[in-house]
Amino acid sequence: MLQSRIGDAPKRSEDANFLIGRGCYLDDMVIPNMAYAVVLRSLHAHAAVVSIDTAVARAAPGVLAVLTSADATRDGLLDLRPTMEANVLTGEPFAFIPQPLLARGKVRYVGEPVAVVVAATSEQAVAAAELIAVDYAPLPSVSTPEAARAAGAPALAEGVPGNVCFDFEAGDTTAVNAAFASAAHRVTLSLNNHRIITNPMEPRGVIGTYDAVAGRYTAHVSSQNLHGIRDHAARALRVAPAAVRFVAPDVGGNFGAKNFIYPEYVLMLWAAKVMGRPVKWIASRSEVFLTDHQARDQQAVATLALDAQGHFLALRVNSTANAGAYLVSCGGVQSYQYLHLPGTVYRIPAIALRVAGVLTNTAPLGVTRGPGFAEAVNIIERLIDKAARHGGFDRAHLRRLNMVPSSAMPMTNVFGQKVDSGTFPETFDRALAEADVAGFAARRRASETRGLLRGLGYAYHVKGTGGSPHENAEIRFETDGRVTVTTGTHSVGQGHATTFPQIVATRLGVPNAAIDFRQADTDLIAIGGGSGSSRSTYMGGTAIWRAADQIIAKGTAFAAQMLEAAEADIRFEDGHFIAAGTNRSASLLEVAAKAREHSRPLDTYYSWTREWMTFPNGTHVVEIEIDPDTGALTVARYTAVDDYGTLINPMIAAGQVHGAIAQGLGQALMEAAVYEAQSSQPLTGSFMDYALPRADSFPRFDVVFNGSRCTTNPLGVKGCGEAGAIAAFPAVGNAIADALAAFGDVEIDGPATPERLWRAMQAAKTTI
Repeated sequence: MLQSRIGDAPKRSEDANFLIGRGCYLDDMVIPNMAYAVVLRSLHAHAAVVSIDTAVARAAPGVLAVLTSADATRDGLLDLRPTMEANVLTGEPFAFIPQPLLARGKVRYVGEPVAVVVAATSEQAVAAAELIAVDYAPLPSVSTPEAARAAGAPALAEGVPGNVCFDFEAGDTTAVNAAFASAAHRVTLSLNNHRIITNPMEPRGVIGTYDAVAGRYTAHVSSQNLHGIRDHAARALRVAPAAVRFVAPDVGGNFGAKNFIYPEYVLMLWAAKVMGRPVKWIASRSEVFLTDHQARDQQAVATLALDAQGHFLALRVNSTANAGAYLVSCGGVQSYQYLHLPGTVYRIPAIALRVAGVLTNTAPLGVTRGPGFAEAVNIIERLIDKAARHGGFDRAHLRRLNMVPSSAMPMTNVFGQKVDSGTFPETFDRALAEADVAGFAARRRASETRGLLRGLGYAYHVKGTGGSPHENAEIRFETDGRVTVTTGTHSVGQGHATTFPQIVATRLGVPNAAIDFRQADTDLIAIGGGSGSSRSTYMGGTAIWRAADQIIAKGTAFAAQMLEAAEADIRFEDGHFIAAGTNRSASLLEVAAKAREHSRPLDTYYSWTREWMTFPNGTHVVEIEIDPDTGALTVARYTAVDDYGTLINPMIAAGQVHGAIAQGLGQALMEAAVYEAQSSQPLTGSFMDYALPRADSFPRFDVVFNGSRCTTNPLGVKGCGEAGAIAAFPAVGNAIADALAAFGDVEIDGPATPERLWRAMQAAKTTI
């Protein structure tokens, strides 16, 4: 049987079922006697709930139950808490209130759950929900951190003074002040990394069941982090985690929005217990827009100080996150991940950060590709280009001058984060060469002959990947000669069923077709960190690799007996144990079968805890054309040179890069979640209002890999799933500034839509 090993590029084995329609997504699942739920949601961004009258709805055809917060309180359900509740640096508790499963006394954002209707059919549930009478007393609302912190702003939650969840400083303010005092150049940027809606292809959903005999809940969900959300659901249900099972069928995309706990996951499990039958809820696309955790929404004022030669002296960043109505998921993780970035690619001797998180009457803020890292990279890369313009420096030279050289690896940045590997200057130069930056001037002249403004921009991205620090894997040898590999990571499109067997084939010499990959069930394995933060191959792959080490060690001992040789004379090679100096050998599968017969199975479980993250990095180069008459922008060329360490499957890695670039460009050019300032009503509630990129929005992406082996794991891998979403936004911003250089400093706030670009050019003309 053929083997595909690390570095090969076989096609994804899981795709065959998807291509012929045999995938099983959550809404495909039908459980006998299943009821259907609809969630009644708030129409107001901020209001007191005076009363809820459910009598008419309860009497409607097919209705089985109408549940409100009073019922949840009666049954002892607990509110949801964020994953992180305190400052990781100081231990200072965050100011927050837990998120109610159903609104209790007050609603704080449009779409907040108010009641749950359970009926025999989904149509009956929808009809009955419209019969619930809720008496709201509207309250003043705020949709931005500035408004939430202003004098006289409405208080969103008791226990959160001034609506501020956290406001902390990190770094060396004294050193920064001294550096700024002596600097030859200082440049400041005000940047809005605007809010976006992640919009996975498959909406969120859950099917809850309850086994009254076993006293056990089961949730089938569309998610990528089952163990984590199971633990939060168990807490809310006031049961032990072992009393709750979370299972995921095929998942149609995630990108962070499905990574953490939501009220609906608990509500459907509770409803299933109340009803004594399974209960299914699938979000509509409108609910995705209203209630999924949204992302980005970080405002920052940043200043970079340089000496006369262009050396970076200090960086000061004052940043505020719009946390939304509740502090959810990792409790401001986006803001904390700023700490990993400054001084990682570039040598910045002194850094001072001030980071705040503020409640507003908007959907809770969660994560998407590159949370925090994307915001930090945008700041430094945009600042460098502005420093080059104002200081008379060549922007490529300015980056090279300040990059950490390869000879300095491994290094520790100013916040104590260890970076083990990277060839930043070499990767940067290769990207400029691959993008033919030397030929840009000629392409710009050609654009000008057609009446278009052409701009060149680039950005160097870096991200710490690893996510949850704990992971495990189990490798079992079955009686039919097959090998089962189970991990606590979770593929939601990344191709783990292809890449993880490649790791096993490399280490154990087992044919890929004989390997069965299992995941996405909390009953299968003790712990699991899911696939957030591009962690799967680093964390799950390392667990597999080390489990294979133990299998080989145990197999060597048993093979020595089988082959009548000293253990020291046994070597393992290409799936076989070989006795040195003889023609005797035994395959791993033969040894595993014999070992099982003697009650010494080679089955191995391995759990580990990481100490350091991996740091994928690279340079993305973009060229754009802008029509000065209309503001229409076209992406003309896009080149990426990335360092992901060892590539398990280069084709799959390239696919991850392409998807992330599309998301990054989507934010840069068209995507934005918009709320009306006075009412805090979402104005982008559907695809009629919120633009997503399509295949014809972009040119061909030229993706090149320039890997340096990671030393913090035996595979040498670095996460690859988020780079484009981090790099594309600042690269496009720099390209726009370059294209519009004749207009002065033109900074676009929000996506660079034609209208925004046209208005910016018109405004600039009046000041030239």
